[in-house]
Amino acid sequence: MNTDGRLVVIVLFDDVDLLDVTGPPEVFSLLRRETGGTAGYEVALVAETSAPVTTASGVRVLPDATFDEVARRGIDTLLVPGSVEIDGQRRVRAVADPAVVDRVRTLAGRARRVASVCVGAHILAAAGLLDGRRATTHWSTARQLAEEHPAIEVDADPIFIREGAVWTGAGISACLDLSLALVADDFGEEVALRVARQLVMYLKRPGGQSQFSVPLDPVSTTRRVEDLRHYVAEHLGERLGVAELAAYAHVGERQLTRIFRTELGTTPGVYVESARVERARHQLESTDDTLERIASACGFGTTDTLVRAFRRRLGTTPTEYRRRFRPAAG
Repeated sequence: MNTDGRLVVIVLFDDVDLLDVTGPPEVFSLLRRETGGTAGYEVALVAETSAPVTTASGVRVLPDATFDEVARRGIDTLLVPGSVEIDGQRRVRAVADPAVVDRVRTLAGRARRVASVCVGAHILAAAGLLDGRRATTHWSTARQLAEEHPAIEVDADPIFIREGAVWTGAGISACLDLSLALVADDFGEEVALRVARQLVMYLKRPGGQSQFSVPLDPVSTTRRVEDLRHYVAEHLGERLGVAELAAYAHVGERQLTRIFRTELGTTPGVYVESARVERARHQLESTDDTLERIASACGFGTTDTLVRAFRRRLGTTPTEYRRRFRPAAG
């Protein structure tokens, strides 16, 4: 291992997601290049033994050091990637191997900062490092995290969350956003912006760094709910209150609310607004339509309602979103 720069330890174990492991080092290597070597990290891939580790994609990765070797050094940042499996009901489930959890718990006590990538949050949770904190993870395992660790305030929306010295990241590609945020925290946003430009990324994604996307919601287990979701998507410009949706589904309003809670983990109102925001995002990215026209087509009615929904769901305005994602738009 090199001995210059802040030591970033990335935990390795069998079936780990490859991009979780390789994404952050790409960001950190560009930091050194963009600063002419005046700023940088020393990245160490660390596993139980020095033997190659087979990732979930089948690619084998050679560790730089063992857990015991790195435990004798001061760690600046401990990065914990994740791993998933498919259970008997074909659901995606995050994996937290007890042996890995124990190692992470020990190393975290020697680290200035701890961060999880994607479903690595489940390992931090099992190690007790997220209790009493707000945290995020990949949207597909957020419910699992909340159910298994009720002491954690799980928020599946942001791309990453910082709670003091503990950071949690969302989807797999969000490891790049998280890594850029770490760079910005350590060396300033100007340096991080130069790195982001090399990656053809935004330093900060508009929208409060939201990972939310209606089409990414897990497929429901009933045809009735899938039919309701298609109905919502096809009638966003119309009134879609609980009464209208219940009438379409031929159920009572209270039953409809229970169905949404059970199947989609949300309320009809929140789901409909999210779907409208998603449609508006696409309109802002792909058309020159005015905000008034988009608001009407997506069912918001007025631009004020559209703006409030964007601020609530994404933490930004439609105008700023369009400027970032469609620079040529007038």
